[in-house]
Amino acid sequence: MILVSPAAARTLGYGSKAGMEVTVVKKSGINTSHASILTKHTRQNAIGYCRDYVGKVTEDCIAKEMKTPLHLEITADCKSGKFTTFYGANMLFQGRSPAGSETDYQITDTDENVVLDGSGASGYDYTLEQFKALCPNRVK
Repeated sequence: MILVSPAAARTLGYGSKAGMEVTVVKKSGINTSHASILTKHTRQNAIGYCRDYVGKVTEDCIAKEMKTPLHLEITADCKSGKFTTFYGANMLFQGRSPAGSETDYQITDTDENVVLDGSGASGYDYTLEQFKALCPNRVK
C-alpha cells in the first residue's frame, strides 16, 4: 500500500464521516500566499460516501449526497495562515498548540471566533487536512 501525502492527494475530505471526499481538479500556488485547490464533487465521490458511510448505494443516496452545499475551491495565504474550507468558513492556522492542548495545532474559525478543539464536531481533522494540502510546509 502506498501512502499519499495530502499535498499529492487525488481526493480531499470535507467532513468527518467515511466517504466525505471531493476530487482534486487543479492545484496552484501550494505553499505560497495564493494557494488554491479546485475540486469537483463527483458521482464517484457520492457513491463512496453511500457505500462507506451509509452502507447502501442507492440512486436516492447518491442524489442527496450530490446536493451537499460545498465551496469547491479552497484557498490559503500560507504566510499568514488564513484559509478557507469547503464549507466556506474562514480559518486561521496558528501553528503548534500550547503544551497540554487537546490538538497538535491551533486552528481558529475566525467567523465564529472559536478555536477548534479536536472533536469530530469541531471538524478539526478534515480542516487540518485541507490546510495541509494547501500549505504542507507549515504542518510538520
